[in-house]
Amino acid sequence: MRKLILQMQMSIDGFVSAGPADDQQWITWAWEEIRPQVSALLEGSDTILIGRKLAEDYIPYWMDVATQPDHEMYETGLRIAAARKVVFTKTYAASIWENTALATGELTEEVNRLKQQPGKDLIIYGGTSFVAALIKAGLIDEFNLFVNPVALGHGDPVFHLLNRHLSLKLKNSIAYNSGIVLLQYGNI
Repeated sequence: MRKLILQMQMSIDGFVSAGPADDQQWITWAWEEIRPQVSALLEGSDTILIGRKLAEDYIPYWMDVATQPDHEMYETGLRIAAARKVVFTKTYAASIWENTALATGELTEEVNRLKQQPGKDLIIYGGTSFVAALIKAGLIDEFNLFVNPVALGHGDPVFHLLNRHLSLKLKNSIAYNSGIVLLQYGNI
């Protein structure tokens, strides 16, 4: 069975975004240093799961990056543009993006159906409310959290919907020169 793997950057105080006006520079400033691990996680998957709200900006952004050979994230853009994407939505009746399917049913059933299909692992990058719902439902098998050395003081968390303890087992950690720490957790 395929695993659902979360890869997400967060602040040291547990936020994944500072809100709608967040310029995300606190996330992108050390891209070159973490790129090998980000690429390895992406290469181990063949399907990207994404919430509808994030998909509206995320998919067009990466499709555009994939057309710019001089862009620092070009190779990642090519891989994301080529990957199968599944957008979880209650709003859209049909996909408006290439290589993208919609999941409109109940979250747990849709994710478990995808996990049963043959192929590489499934990866998720966001959005915030979608990831929070997956965490609450216990559907994420592996957490890859890039903890940035910045405290935002406010913003969007992803663990706030939990109504019970979530015990995880540390599988690996990598400390980068930039101060970012990758924490890789699996379920116990």
